[in-house]
Amino acid sequence: MKLKKKKLNKKYASMLLAATVVAIGTVAPQISKAAEYVAPPGAQMWEGKMVDENGNVQHVHPERSLDKNNLQKPMTVLDVKKLENGVKLNLGEMEAYIRLLSSDISKVSILKKGEKEYTSVGIAKTNWDSPKKFKVKEDNKKIIITTDSLTVEIKKNPFGIKYMDEDGNVINEDAEQGVGYENGKPYVFKKTNKDEDFYGFGQKTTGLNHRGKEIGVWNRENLGQPISKYTFSSVPFFIGLKGTKSYGILFDNTYRSYYNMAAESDDYYYFHADGGKLTYYFINGPQIEDVVDRYTDLTGKMQMPPKWAMGFHQAAWGYHQKDLEEVSKIYREKKIPADGMWYDIEWMDDYKTFFFGDKFPDPDGLNKMLEGQNYHTVAIVDPAMRVPDPGQSEYLPYTEGTEKDLWAKNPDGTPYLGKVWPWGVPSKSVFPNFLKQETRDWWASWHKTMFDKGIDGIWNDMNEPANFSTKDYWSLPLDTVFETDDGGKMTHEEAHNIYAHLENQSTDQAFKTLKPNERPFVLTRASFTGTQRYATATWTGDNWSQWEMLRISIFQNANVGLTGFAMVGNDIGGFAKKPHEGVVATPELFARWIEVGAFYPFSRDHYNNDGKSPMETDANGSLKWGRQEPWQFGKEVEDISRKYISLRYELMPYLYNAFKDAHKEGRLIQQPLVYQFQEDEKTHNIQDQFMFGDSLMMAPVVHEGATSRDVYLPAGANWVDYWTGEELEGGQTIHKEADLATLPIYVKQDSIIPRREVQQYTGEKELKNLTLDTYLNDEASYSFYEDDAKTEDYTKGEYNITKFDVERKSNKITFKQKQEVTNYEESKLEQYTLKLNNAEKPSRIRAGKNKYKEVGSVKETEGKTNTFFYDSKEKVLYVSIPADEKKEVQIRYNKGLGIKLEANVKVNN
Repeated sequence: MKLKKKKLNKKYASMLLAATVVAIGTVAPQISKAAEYVAPPGAQMWEGKMVDENGNVQHVHPERSLDKNNLQKPMTVLDVKKLENGVKLNLGEMEAYIRLLSSDISKVSILKKGEKEYTSVGIAKTNWDSPKKFKVKEDNKKIIITTDSLTVEIKKNPFGIKYMDEDGNVINEDAEQGVGYENGKPYVFKKTNKDEDFYGFGQKTTGLNHRGKEIGVWNRENLGQPISKYTFSSVPFFIGLKGTKSYGILFDNTYRSYYNMAAESDDYYYFHADGGKLTYYFINGPQIEDVVDRYTDLTGKMQMPPKWAMGFHQAAWGYHQKDLEEVSKIYREKKIPADGMWYDIEWMDDYKTFFFGDKFPDPDGLNKMLEGQNYHTVAIVDPAMRVPDPGQSEYLPYTEGTEKDLWAKNPDGTPYLGKVWPWGVPSKSVFPNFLKQETRDWWASWHKTMFDKGIDGIWNDMNEPANFSTKDYWSLPLDTVFETDDGGKMTHEEAHNIYAHLENQSTDQAFKTLKPNERPFVLTRASFTGTQRYATATWTGDNWSQWEMLRISIFQNANVGLTGFAMVGNDIGGFAKKPHEGVVATPELFARWIEVGAFYPFSRDHYNNDGKSPMETDANGSLKWGRQEPWQFGKEVEDISRKYISLRYELMPYLYNAFKDAHKEGRLIQQPLVYQFQEDEKTHNIQDQFMFGDSLMMAPVVHEGATSRDVYLPAGANWVDYWTGEELEGGQTIHKEADLATLPIYVKQDSIIPRREVQQYTGEKELKNLTLDTYLNDEASYSFYEDDAKTEDYTKGEYNITKFDVERKSNKITFKQKQEVTNYEESKLEQYTLKLNNAEKPSRIRAGKNKYKEVGSVKETEGKTNTFFYDSKEKVLYVSIPADEKKEVQIRYNKGLGIKLEANVKVNN
């Protein structure tokens, strides 16, 4: 596409660009010269197009495809040297290291002779013990390395690697094209077949299953398009599911990398990078959950977030102090639970990071007010530092950073000057060089100015890094130089994908040094592999108020979780608008989105008001995009919002324990069905349903006008309709009616779901009564974790774990608890309410010689242990059990009533 070039002076271009945005909500492509100086605040303003100074549409720097006619000639193993955990191979001009870090993780490095093996900043653990039962055998044709669960067979001529499980089944194998370098680009070809599927890569928009797709890993604005090859965050890790067995591959390369996942052939897939060394890790499953657990062993587990961060949050680009005062008050008045109030870029002093500006005239007063309402605050931070314009007062962080020589540089050694905020004026920005520890220390120290004003969490935005320059492909020039601690230099081409990772490391350091023993909360837009160990949460960036973006959010979050980042969310209701095309959050869209978003691991309503105060634009009638707080859409949507956000808070013990499992085992919170049910091939491509934790399945309505949908119930479990109590057999598709107020929810049978009374914010009430919401066929178990939910004391072992077991035996149901860890002394738990769904009325309940007394309502069981109530209408039994009960509680029935008959499970065909 060619556009006529117009010569505009900078002042006129700025005025014309701003006028264009105000007039039609977008930027006309012909204002291309203006874009060089005053690009808009996000690519969505360009409606999917970026234009250089000559009118050429720009996306990312030109891709460097792999020339398959110029691949490296097949290599031959000339010599083998056994290492303490693998082998070193002589391949002529090249050499290879194949190391077994554990019995299920292998590292492969193909290097020029004499080069050191490479490990990126994404890798957390490098001090692995050699696997037990590690053996190496060699004959004329192959070298075989074995552990107790994995066999690595290395073919000598031509060189190639095959991975097999303990039964000799091939898990993964090099294709005939092999591995090597093509004109400096490292590449790997792998065999595949038609029954192999691929997942992961972070927040990709191309679907849950990436088979047949071409993937690019390069952090950048995705232009607001629902489908985009490049997104705000990318991770060079994917999971292969071959039949019913899985494995993972992490391509440990920070350059832009590319993945052809059987897009050009059903027989092979391949990946390569623009530069760097050929290093990858192979991770054996066979379960997907095993792969993710081991991947996060390698790249780092997430830290436990503070409980308030697991609550609901409200933000808008445009909130001024008066807006936050109003919005925070209304949430409490309307009894819609919320924990977080967020400050977007308008909080800053003329977009200068770390300092409040005139749109927040009394930050101390605001903080006092919000703390008084029991909110926590999160403020946005952009890495680009504004260079003061002529005549402006000194900006101390800029002065200090310049004196300390902390900026990214041009090839000639001068600081690189880019352009970020504010748009509309030809200002300049510098970019901190986070590759240096000195810079990270300095950056961390400046967070004191924010923490001293009461800021509780940090929101790292624009850290791809974004730069409003189309000629530089919306980021820094590829030849921008980053100096390293050892005196070396790295170009932006290599550093781009890890820029946000290192910024987040610095932010985490700020909490560790300035708020010791307080759990960090850091939200990041961009990330690399391993960023989950520094940033608590991520979100998928500036989405649109479109049904398609609602649908995409489900599989985006799933793939982010599969790459180790469990706390992920999306802007509920959509961030960006195109009112002239009807792209705004309608009541129906917002209602359906809040139903889903209430169960995102990170749950936040965030919308765009173009930086303007919603209160002001409301008052003067210039609000063209629509406010997006839950009560703005009428009473019905407000009630729906309250219902589902309240349910999130009711499920907070369940959610908190899911976060503990993410921290300990790398488990996903928002799980694609294939994560738990990979043996059921029908789950492999389902991307509009998800598990919320291990026991609750959400089947949201995500199409405009729909009031019903088909729901697949995975095989391997039986299911209960959460709203009706109907029991259903797994392995079938059912049709579910779902009016606007209904999100179809299904509970996996033999589950215990811990819950509590609704709170308006986390910590409003002490947890004294834990409800154990139990759906029992045969037996159910749950390990309940409890700590103080705010400090780092859990890392010192200060927590409790109590295991609950409920079992059906002939004509009785038994309950018992076992306190497995008792190091958290501040627990306020006094009782458990065992809630048995679809139950019969018992003939008696006792624990040892202590008989439980029947009462007339659920209310009467609260605070009165050794009691029970049977709701004959709902067929639910409530048993109030002392938290310190040592004996088994026996719920007895008349003969036969305690037996669950198969006929009770309904099958819909």
